[in-house]
Amino acid sequence: MSRVAPRPSPAPGPTAFILDDDQGVRTVLGRLLKSAQLQAEAFSTPDALADRLSDDVTGCLVLDVRMPWQNGLDLYDTLVSSGKGLPVVFLSAHLDVSLTVRAMKAGAIDVLKKPWHGPTLLDAVKRGFEADQRRRENLKEVRHIKLRFESLTPREHEVLAQVVLGHANKVIASELGMSEKTVKAHRGHLMRKLAALSVADLVRIASHFDSATRHG
Repeated sequence: MSRVAPRPSPAPGPTAFILDDDQGVRTVLGRLLKSAQLQAEAFSTPDALADRLSDDVTGCLVLDVRMPWQNGLDLYDTLVSSGKGLPVVFLSAHLDVSLTVRAMKAGAIDVLKKPWHGPTLLDAVKRGFEADQRRRENLKEVRHIKLRFESLTPREHEVLAQVVLGHANKVIASELGMSEKTVKAHRGHLMRKLAALSVADLVRIASHFDSATRHG
């Protein structure tokens, strides 16, 4: 009798990762999110949260700002520098202008005061999920473009740099010491490798890749 292979488990959806030193706050937050059919996990220490944030998790962070061990803003800076900076919603019982400004400069989805308004918090978490989805799609695109760039020869890289500057084939040929025919051949090869349909498209791809690699 043949065995039926077990069905694979469904991929986990986005999760709100809660960090607060107050057990009561963690419990209430978890219940609120789950009542809205949103996945949530709560943590009592920064180390436990950081250990959970592997590369494959999706969602957003919900961080208390004032905690015994570390300021939530400083913790978020540490998570970002270690590549674990999911979109974040900050919570604090004591909001002031400087705190809010710093949080928003760090890229926070929102900064909410305790006790929070339930629908407002749920909306912020949902926006965090959406931001993470966009971030991951962008990273995926950048990885694909990077592979294409890595397929270029050194000469094609040189030609690309000249094309992006808006130089004509004749100028490129003079700058690089090659014939216009060779320049045209290199341009054709690199456009195919980068899946560019036009010079404008090529410039956009190169600009997007350069910006993404410098900022992430």
